[in-house]
Amino acid sequence: MNSLYLPVPQAFSFDLAVSFLLRSPREVLHRVEEDRVLKALYVEREKVVFSMRFERSQLVVDFLSGPVTEKIKEQVKAFIIEWFDLETDLLPFYAMAAEDKLLGDLVTRFHGYRIVGQPDLFESLIWAVLGQQINLQFAYTLKHRFVEAYGETVKIDDQHYYLFPTSSKVAQLRPEELLPLQFSRQKAAYTVSIAEAFASGHISKEKLKGMPLQQAKEELIKIKGIGNWTANYALMKTFRYPDAFPLEDVGIHNAIKNIKKMKVKPTLDQVKRIFKKYKGWEAYATLYLWKSL
Repeated sequence: MNSLYLPVPQAFSFDLAVSFLLRSPREVLHRVEEDRVLKALYVEREKVVFSMRFERSQLVVDFLSGPVTEKIKEQVKAFIIEWFDLETDLLPFYAMAAEDKLLGDLVTRFHGYRIVGQPDLFESLIWAVLGQQINLQFAYTLKHRFVEAYGETVKIDDQHYYLFPTSSKVAQLRPEELLPLQFSRQKAAYTVSIAEAFASGHISKEKLKGMPLQQAKEELIKIKGIGNWTANYALMKTFRYPDAFPLEDVGIHNAIKNIKKMKVKPTLDQVKRIFKKYKGWEAYATLYLWKSL
């Protein structure tokens, strides 16, 4: 059978996950068609395309690129579990947040909303760099151009499915080659620098896996172009460190300002004090504050 069936936790909203995936019409690494999400992946050195839908408390995954082995199915299953953070038990977070003035209403309104992550650390870091100091839609435009220029594609039934460029391919570029895509000189230099670190084996998802948050962050910050915000974002989106959150993020500050009806945005010290009570759930507190915007 060319399908797999993946049970999901009770506190899981496929609709809210899809709403996140629909943030931009410029998104190029997945598509949403009616009730299905479609995506291409490298698995076992093969390009695999699958569709995913929610049905009777489970995700039904169909493979569009032809018959697949059980090993490929298992790896796609593992990817989806990471992508939608299906192994995290949200009930303790909801219990903590229920009485909280900032989060109480949000966890009721957005029940089942989970961190839609980026299991590929290289992609996660590049996306964080692309999004620095520009609006979200232009960041998606840059990603679209970058993926079309340097990513691989799979064509099925006249539809193109794109895969994120590999670090080895990007490492061979000169930063100037990215300028026609409207990358700034800084973003171009950082993108190639990060790719070189991955291609050389200096950094990898496997090397960081299991490290304490601070140690993993220090390893990432050694790479040119990765600062505190970028490192925290990637560790939150790729590794689900529960205490990784981008303290300096403007969205967090705006969300707190709006909910608390403050005249000015909170200071970093105020944000730190607020987040002390979310210890162990900082990443999810961030997610729900972002969602309020």
